[in-house]
Amino acid sequence: QVQLVESGGGLVQAGGSLRLSCAASGTGFSINLMGWFRQAPGKQRELVATFTSGGGTYYTNSVKGRFTISRDNAKNTVYLQMNTLKPEDTAVYYCNQIGRNWWGRGTQVTVSS
Repeated sequence: QVQLVESGGGLVQAGGSLRLSCAASGTGFSINLMGWFRQAPGKQRELVATFTSGGGTYYTNSVKGRFTISRDNAKNTVYLQMNTLKPEDTAVYYCNQIGRNWWGRGTQVTVSS
């Protein structure tokens, strides 16, 4: 069983920054394949950023150049540094691996204009 605990969300003004953290525990996950997803009100959950099986990273177009995914393998923790935040980034952010159903509670990010 895998447990994912997201933290670091909050209320920030447009143009501000936040750093999200995701602590993973249990068995069966790979910190090297973790990613960040988000779900805005009334919208489907979408992939924001992830580490790829080829050792690289993927970012959805809307966050390229603003968000950075990183990890600390020793701590089984994944981070999402979010800069130049926009109101459209408002959502609940979750970490997970693509194709897995290990959803945690997420962390709310609200960007005011």
